[in-house]
Amino acid sequence: MNKEYPIPEKIVRTVKEMDEDQQPREKAEKYGVGVLSIPELWAIILRTGTPGYPITELCRDMMRDNNGSLHKLERRTKQELCEMRGIGNMKAIQILSVIELIKRYFQEDIPIEDPIRSSNQIYERMRHKIGNLDHEEIWMLVLNRQNKVVKEIKLTSGTSSSSVFDLKQAIKLALLENAEGMILCHNHPSGTLKPSPQDDKLTAELKEGCKFMNIRFLDHVIVTANGYYSYNDSSRL
Repeated sequence: MNKEYPIPEKIVRTVKEMDEDQQPREKAEKYGVGVLSIPELWAIILRTGTPGYPITELCRDMMRDNNGSLHKLERRTKQELCEMRGIGNMKAIQILSVIELIKRYFQEDIPIEDPIRSSNQIYERMRHKIGNLDHEEIWMLVLNRQNKVVKEIKLTSGTSSSSVFDLKQAIKLALLENAEGMILCHNHPSGTLKPSPQDDKLTAELKEGCKFMNIRFLDHVIVTANGYYSYNDSSRL
């Protein structure tokens, strides 16, 4: 008769039962928040778990369910977050608020008073706004004579693979802002940096429209979460 192997009982400790160096708040006080893992940072923000499910374990599971990726977590809807174990309506709002705060922080990286001098500046300005969206958006940066951004305008919001661009509307909005220059930006949710034939056609038409209206068309930048493509850098303008 075969003897069954014993299965060790899973030991679950609360945060209070952990050693001080394992408790996120105590670690932060002792060593600074820079030593904390992403789940530990979330544990400090979300604060409390549920009976039998401490906050540290909840946050580890939350990040594991998103492959450890904050970018993947960002794409979760409020309903999807609420469906995760231990995350109710309030915690979902807290998570979405933190992600929104991160996006706004990075939008301040390049002050609006600084002139645009490179495609990398455009990318850093726009990647946290549109780089990780699950649908396409087309944005226009309106510039003054010194290449300073005077306004950011969302022109369209489309599907995961396309969006409809209205050339006349884009030129009209630029003229209403007394634009001296213009930069077009749109994202590729697929992550690919290769321009599509539609991207090429749009760029060519906008270039001609800007030339006719005496507006400088500086660049068309395709933005993803991990990189960008510049028509100007590729000598295609």
